[in-house]
Amino acid sequence: MFSKSKINEPAAKATETKPAAPATPASDAPKPASDYASPAPKAKPPASVLSSDLTVKGNLRTSGDIQIEGQVEGDIHAHLLTIGETATVKGECVADDVVIHGRIVGRVRGLKVRLTSTARVEGDIIHKTIAIESGAHFEGSVQRHDDPLTGNGAKAAKAPAPEKATGEA
Repeated sequence: MFSKSKINEPAAKATETKPAAPATPASDAPKPASDYASPAPKAKPPASVLSSDLTVKGNLRTSGDIQIEGQVEGDIHAHLLTIGETATVKGECVADDVVIHGRIVGRVRGLKVRLTSTARVEGDIIHKTIAIESGAHFEGSVQRHDDPLTGNGAKAAKAPAPEKATGEA
């Protein structure tokens, strides 16, 4: 139908012809080994951050990481939960890893729970492992469970009497 005009081409090029390449569909052509490499693993998304000027009333749930710097009135469920120094949470905090720099009023459940020197916790902590730095303020009970993430206290009723802790570490 349409053809390229040969008006602007030099005469020598117009007379040259190239041999035709064999007609093989692109899908039949073998692919280089580099094309068969598995796709790169998905990068872990960065943690969601609730800034210090943000107040949330309601529950938060994520399978990822979350860092709280503001105020939350509600329960929080996450993979890694970090409570910043300026944060206040009033509700239950449930995560595989819980790092507390700020204030929590409510129950904390986590496989690994860490209270830093600036932490202020008023409530029970149900954990598999716990670390409390010197200077942390904790008022409540501590209970160790192999699986602290399941249930909401049902296992606690069957467990031996929890340790009571009050004061600063």
